[in-house]
Amino acid sequence: MRKSIIATLLLTAGLSTVVPVQAKELLNSSYDIARELFAEINPVFIEHWEEETGEKLEIKQTHAGSSRQAQAILQGLRADVVTYNQVTDVDVLYEKGKLIPKDWKARLPNDSSPYVSTMAFLVRKDNPKNIKDWNDLTREDVKLVFPNPKTSGNGRYTYLAAWGAAHKQFDGDQDKILEHMGKLVKQVAVFDTGGRGATTTFVERGIGDVLITFESEVNNIRDLYADDGYQVVVPSVDVLAEFPVTWIDRNVKRNDTEQEAKAYLEFLYSPVAQRILAKHYYRVNDKEVAAEVADKFPETELFKVEDVFGSWEQAMKDHFVNGGTLDQLQAKGR
Repeated sequence: MRKSIIATLLLTAGLSTVVPVQAKELLNSSYDIARELFAEINPVFIEHWEEETGEKLEIKQTHAGSSRQAQAILQGLRADVVTYNQVTDVDVLYEKGKLIPKDWKARLPNDSSPYVSTMAFLVRKDNPKNIKDWNDLTREDVKLVFPNPKTSGNGRYTYLAAWGAAHKQFDGDQDKILEHMGKLVKQVAVFDTGGRGATTTFVERGIGDVLITFESEVNNIRDLYADDGYQVVVPSVDVLAEFPVTWIDRNVKRNDTEQEAKAYLEFLYSPVAQRILAKHYYRVNDKEVAAEVADKFPETELFKVEDVFGSWEQAMKDHFVNGGTLDQLQAKGR
């Protein structure tokens, strides 16, 4: 029987949990598919921190869909830092809990996003359905798997990427965009609660012809299961996915971890961490590192959510609230 994806990926990394005696502890609340990434980054930072300060540190992780993670913090989870995949899931920590300042994005470079990604397709061996771009995903013979946009930033990026590509194709014609998106949503076989759940559904349960998720995830799965012959397709038009990070001011003061939390997030911008990020197929901000790994990332026309939808706030209001466009498209497809 095939091992679970989570266990296999973590074993492949060849890493063990570092648990120093009487160490200070940081809790990183992160998105669903970031387990292996931080399993590699955390021990490197722990070693760096001890060399710099002489202090021992333990870093723990919690992973789920980013919206669920944010809700857990609002409900009392005392995470020191968040490393999410959507700005709104950080904004809500200010809007509903005043746990961070309103201008949190200005505290670290690149609007507090140390790395970015985009969406990609994972298809089965030899690409039997000949999937090349977003238009192929609306065919009746193509079944899709991706996370639920209601619970996952990953899923929201997928939906908005498809909408943005249709917006360009149909020159903003709303009727044609809605018709196109209705066909695409109808072809979804499974809306999983998070990115890793979607991967498990596609790889281990064998459901669907196309898995849509972050470029980092599809490449890592292709490499891990090389014998299965999965292929990666990056569409011609795609969304720029930012990965915002911040420390939780109220929690780090209570936990006495403010210095460690800030240093941990700043470390993500260092060349060492940027190379680890690139290894896991994230697109990085460090120009030197980006040049080193340029051949790993296919060219695609990237747009920002704000370019097509005005703002994340507007996109959420129009598409993902109860009764919004996504619900209307799903109702029509039943």
